[in-house]
Amino acid sequence: MKIGMNLLLWSDTLSDELLPVLESLKAMGYDGIEVPIFDLEVDKYAQWAKKLDDLGLERTVVTVRSEADDPMSADEAVRRQGIECNKRALDCCQALGAPLIAGPYHSGLGVFSGAGPTADERKRAVDSMREVAEHAATCGVTLALEYLNRFECYLLNCATDAVSFVREVDHPNCRVMYDTFHANIEEKNIPKAIRTVEPVLAHVHISENDRGTPGTGNVAWDESFDTLREIGYDGWLTIEAFGLALPALAAATRIWRRMYDTEEQLARDGLAFIKSQWEKRG
Repeated sequence: MKIGMNLLLWSDTLSDELLPVLESLKAMGYDGIEVPIFDLEVDKYAQWAKKLDDLGLERTVVTVRSEADDPMSADEAVRRQGIECNKRALDCCQALGAPLIAGPYHSGLGVFSGAGPTADERKRAVDSMREVAEHAATCGVTLALEYLNRFECYLLNCATDAVSFVREVDHPNCRVMYDTFHANIEEKNIPKAIRTVEPVLAHVHISENDRGTPGTGNVAWDESFDTLREIGYDGWLTIEAFGLALPALAAATRIWRRMYDTEEQLARDGLAFIKSQWEKRG
C-alpha cells in the first residue's frame, strides 16, 4: 500500500513554484503525488519525470472532461475531441512515468441532461472508453474510472454503475476507482460498495465529507479501512482535498470556506490518520 497526495489542494498544474510543496510532502513521508493533467503538453511532463524521480516521488494522474470534450456527447465532433483529449492525457502519463490515471473522464463533468443516462448515451460512453483503453494499453497506463455523486455527474453514480460500465467496456486496462467522498453521499452500505468494486478496483481516494482533513468528519472510516483490508487492497490511498487556492476549482467543487488550518496541516494530519488506521488493522 502506498500513500499519495493530490496536488489540486495547491495547483492545477506542475510548476517550479510547487517544488517546496513537493519537497515537504516527501519529507512528511508521502510515497507519491497525484498530478492534475489539464494541460496536455507532453514534453512538459517528460521534463517533470526526472524532477520527481530526483525527489523520490512516485506519481499517479487525475484528469477530467468537460462539455466541450464530452466522450458521451451525441455530437460526433465533441465526442471525438473527448476521446483524443483522453488519449493525449495518456501520452502525458507515459511521459511523466505515471502508470495510472484516475478521474471522471468517462463523461463531461457537471454536464446534465435533466434525466438519467439513456441506452444511447451509455453505448457512446462505453465505445469511447474502449478506444481510450486500447490506447492506454500501448502507453502502459491503467484507467481508474471514478464514479461521482449525482450533483456532479449522471452517468456513473455508485459502485454498481461503475462496475457494470467497466465490464461492458471489457478491456484489462479499464478499471474502477473508489472515492470515500462520493460513496459517503451515494452508497447505502459502504462495505458492500467496496466489495462490489473489488474485482476491478485500481485506486482509492481518501476524502472527508467536507473535503477537508481526513479523519475529522463523518465518513465511515472504520468500515472503509476494515473492508479495504478485508479485500486485500494494496494500491494507492491518495488524499483528495480541496481549498480556496484555485478560485475556478473552488467554485466547481462548491468550496466557500476554509475546511482546515493550512494545506501543510491537512497533508501532515491526513497522512498520520491514514497510517494509523492502516497500522491498527495489522
